Amino acid sequence: MSERDMLVEVRDLKVHFPIKRGVLFDRTVGHVKAVDGVDLAIARGKTYGLVGESGCGKSTLGRALLQLTPPTAGEVSFDGVELTKLAPGKLRAMRRRMQMIFQDPMSSLDPRQNVESILTEGLQTHGIGGDREGRRKIIAETLDKVGLPRWALSRYPHEFSGGQRQRIGIARALVLGPELIVADEPVSALDVSIQAQVVNLLDELQESLGLTYLVIAHDLAVVRHISDTVGVMYLGALVEEAPSDRLYTEPLHPYTRALMSAVPVPDPDVEDRRERILLAGDLPSPANPPAGCRFHTRCPWAQPTRCADERPALREIGDSRVACHFAERIASGELRPHKVSVEIVRPEGEGEEPGVVSAPSEPGSFV
Repeated sequence: MSERDMLVEVRDLKVHFPIKRGVLFDRTVGHVKAVDGVDLAIARGKTYGLVGESGCGKSTLGRALLQLTPPTAGEVSFDGVELTKLAPGKLRAMRRRMQMIFQDPMSSLDPRQNVESILTEGLQTHGIGGDREGRRKIIAETLDKVGLPRWALSRYPHEFSGGQRQRIGIARALVLGPELIVADEPVSALDVSIQAQVVNLLDELQESLGLTYLVIAHDLAVVRHISDTVGVMYLGALVEEAPSDRLYTEPLHPYTRALMSAVPVPDPDVEDRRERILLAGDLPSPANPPAGCRFHTRCPWAQPTRCADERPALREIGDSRVACHFAERIASGELRPHKVSVEIVRPEGEGEEPGVVSAPSEPGSFV
């Protein structure tokens, strides 16, 4: 695709949070590297799905893209405009074109405001709709789009079900007429039956309004259903990116392979025969990520050369991008998985000396 087709482009984005210590005087003793060098692009009118473990930096990346969390370094371009260099007034005007759907619909809605007040706030801020009647017309049309009745305008968030509250959150994002919506776990707090309704609603809205989505989720089935392209994050970095169907059928990065092997198959015979990859240990601390490939401390295919001392670049293999030195050899079967010893990486400044401590391997920590 050409650059004109790309609505969002992120280059080497970093978000580091300082670790402060001290009683009388705070001093910075380290940084939590929540997002550390991410490059991605989202095509206009398409959906980019972002998956990964809890704590890998997905939500921070979404907030940094909208400039809700200031990036430490890197560039975020929206429709050719560099957001990180915009003055506050211009950035606020640009935010009309970028909106967010939050994970928990109840905590993201003000319990003291009724639905009309919640939806009117953004219109007033950006001077949309003119008078009260004009704003009410826009709000009524938006409620129709998300499947809520007009009488909902006078009700408060606690008077609705979880699915209805999420529809209010979607309406709040839609009412300004945005081009990009960042949906942070939009269905994780909902029942399974309601999840399907909300996902289908997002699909319908994209088709009718030409919206562009960044969908952040844990549920791999939801991401596959709604996404055109899927990115996989691990410890603040993008480790693989591919078209949705390709990623689910032919994952190339060892971490992606482990994620896909955890998705249950609704066929007992296939489920019993298929490959399962159980990772050893927990996600390392983002305050002191491992050197080299960040996944090498848990990777069943890690090699003694390169993996521990050379961070792999996100490179193209076919229509995928993969951050693995040995992706081709793993895919071909030339490299076989091995036992993994758990490595505990202490955060900087914690314990006697920061470093790596080896522990015995866990049963079932390899294929």
